[in-house]
Amino acid sequence: MHAVRLHTFGPAENLTYETVDDPRPGPGEVRIAVAAAGVHLLDTALRQGRHRGPAPPPELPTVPGREVAGTVDALGVGTDPAWLGRRVVAHLGMVPGGHAELAAVPADRLHAIPDSLDAGQAVAMIGTGRTTMGILLFADLTADDIAIVPAAAGGIGSLLVQYAKNTGATVIGLAGGTAKVARARELGADLAVDYTDDEWPSLVRGFLDARAAPGAGIVFDSVGGAAGRAAVGLLAPGGPAPRLRLVLRRPARRRPPGADRRRAGGDNPLRTLETAALAEAAAGRLIPTVQTFPLAEAAAAHRALETRATMGKVVLIP
Repeated sequence: MHAVRLHTFGPAENLTYETVDDPRPGPGEVRIAVAAAGVHLLDTALRQGRHRGPAPPPELPTVPGREVAGTVDALGVGTDPAWLGRRVVAHLGMVPGGHAELAAVPADRLHAIPDSLDAGQAVAMIGTGRTTMGILLFADLTADDIAIVPAAAGGIGSLLVQYAKNTGATVIGLAGGTAKVARARELGADLAVDYTDDEWPSLVRGFLDARAAPGAGIVFDSVGGAAGRAAVGLLAPGGPAPRLRLVLRRPARRRPPGADRRRAGGDNPLRTLETAALAEAAAGRLIPTVQTFPLAEAAAAHRALETRATMGKVVLIP
């Protein structure tokens, strides 16, 4: 099979498209003929060898990629035969191997792909979608909210805009560049502005003043930097001193320890969030934006992500 491999940590050019042995599914595993593989910004950090999260950088050489969708074409010993031939999607956690034509995956990580979704959409929801659903556990959005969504044309941002609009909230989308601003508007943002324009906070303030609103009620910030600080400054007065986080709200709403974990689904909250994300997409309430690259052009996909030249979820197609 063909796969993308990394032999040395470093720039995107270190990713090579090679012929490697086909993987064989082990006990309790399936093999997926990959139709789509997700690329995450985290993958670019792992490629550089600078990730310092709960898992160490991968051992080299490695086949990157942790999100795959496709059709089960082989079973390991002890795996339910009902999976054979089914369209499935899975998040591999911190175990790489997805950027390939074939991938071995533990069967307990599989989700059947709803009939209404293609492989690229399923990949978007299994990773980016589950993250979005997790963020929303902290948001408590209502129709009375005014929400600011930086990176509104990105993978998570585009889903947050849709979810907030479905809730009835007023949405201010921030995006970088004319095309992304237009996309945020298409997704339903009541106001879409270009955060690379130094005057954008004044545009947002004018929008808020026209509604006699003292400020926004919530900011979903995944941009940080000057844009993130400016967005935080547009929160309504009251509540704790602003501090850059992924979700910021005024006034603060407190929950007892473990409440969000229980709401996400007990002992396996990630799987619960994955199921919820796929269900939202299958019902047409959240439609992921997907930008595809050929598997052989994985390096180009990484460069585009790192330079913020993408919209929505980046997906490799074998």
